[in-house]
Amino acid sequence: MRAAAGIAVLLILAGCASTVVDENFDSAQAVVKERLDSEVRWLRTAEARREAEESVKQLLQKPVSMEDAVRISLAYSPALQVMLFEGAAASAAATQSARLPNPVFTFERLVRNDGGSRELEIGRMLSISLFDLFLLPARVRLADFQQQQTRLKLAGDVVQTAVAARQNWVRAVAAQQSLKYFEQVKASAVASAELARRMQSVGNFSRLQRAREQAFSADATGRLARAQQAAFSAREALVRVLGLNNAQVAELKLPERLPDLPDRPRDEQVVMQSAIEQRLDVRMARADLEYSARAQGLTRLTGVINGFHVAGVRNSESGRPPQKGYELEFPLPIFDAGDAIGAQGQARYMAALNRVARLAVDASSEVRETYSSYRTAFDLARHYRDEIVPLRQMIAEENVLRYNGMLIGVFELLADAREQIGSVVQAIEAQRDAFLADAALEAALIGRPVGGIVMQANSSEGAASGSAAAH
Repeated sequence: MRAAAGIAVLLILAGCASTVVDENFDSAQAVVKERLDSEVRWLRTAEARREAEESVKQLLQKPVSMEDAVRISLAYSPALQVMLFEGAAASAAATQSARLPNPVFTFERLVRNDGGSRELEIGRMLSISLFDLFLLPARVRLADFQQQQTRLKLAGDVVQTAVAARQNWVRAVAAQQSLKYFEQVKASAVASAELARRMQSVGNFSRLQRAREQAFSADATGRLARAQQAAFSAREALVRVLGLNNAQVAELKLPERLPDLPDRPRDEQVVMQSAIEQRLDVRMARADLEYSARAQGLTRLTGVINGFHVAGVRNSESGRPPQKGYELEFPLPIFDAGDAIGAQGQARYMAALNRVARLAVDASSEVRETYSSYRTAFDLARHYRDEIVPLRQMIAEENVLRYNGMLIGVFELLADAREQIGSVVQAIEAQRDAFLADAALEAALIGRPVGGIVMQANSSEGAASGSAAAH
């Protein structure tokens, strides 16, 4: 009775596929709530989709903030919904693997004609695999490890979607913000070129001086075209991450500028302490190691005996009493002793063991590298904000005073304005890199690294070089 009760409990645990799917989703929801302070919505019904569309419509009525972009991606994006349903399919497959195969009923009907007489034989057999029944507890444990892997992968996919939404929002807003300054550079260059043309026409400018101003104006036109395309591409990348349709794209508005930097950067000690325990890839590797260890013992058994069936038999024949009995069926390990399967299981276990060790090393290294990139980007953005931009502003104000005092000419004033704009664009790019690095650090902490931020001088350098040539 105790054995029967235990089997019944195992069958119940292995049979609730929908419950396990919901538990996996709730686990991913908890990770997102803890790490991102946001909520995932799974659109399993038409009503849920309508509610999500209404929520997106309300968010699009005002400029979409970074937090709003994350909310839309986690509540509406079709790409995320694909991940959720694929996770549900993987969970259902794991549940199916823990279930017993159905009993097999065999019916046999034979007719024999012997000298004009007709005899009918009927055979009935109901069989079940005792081997699968004995292994049911082990299969349930292995299925539980598969569910754990599915939960961790799903949580990682959701966090990665949120990180992608953050980064693409930052790129779109920064590109839009930089575009306005490139438009100012272009206007300044056009005015300078026109003034140079007029001054040459009255003999106050040489042909070379006018050509320099015209060349800078032409370069400014090219930089503006590249900035316009960059802003458009960044906006469309954000649209794809959010999963907006054409009508929603027309309503999408972004803030005019990036948010201010935090007062302080993240503390390195806090980051490193939580790095290993929170990383999903390390937890997945550990679950895989436990799975391989459990599977290794099962492999040793199944490598020798991989089948054992018992069947109840009842045969009846015309004019004779029915026959009743049972039938046993199992393979004999004569040609295949299971040594190759055992070696395969041992190799998989050792690979999983070394994978855990490798990931522990890689995780620490990736977090250190990503934090270094984050801290460099943060300090550089703060340097532009607190040092370079104020200095450029002070220089611009002094040059206006000198121009009013007729100590410098209009071309020097325009060149200085272009230099100031170039510094502002570089400050925007540094601020953009700081927010991108922060999102990359968040991804590295959760175990889904997205690569470091490459910080380099952008086309804003062209504005500075052009202004230097104008002098």
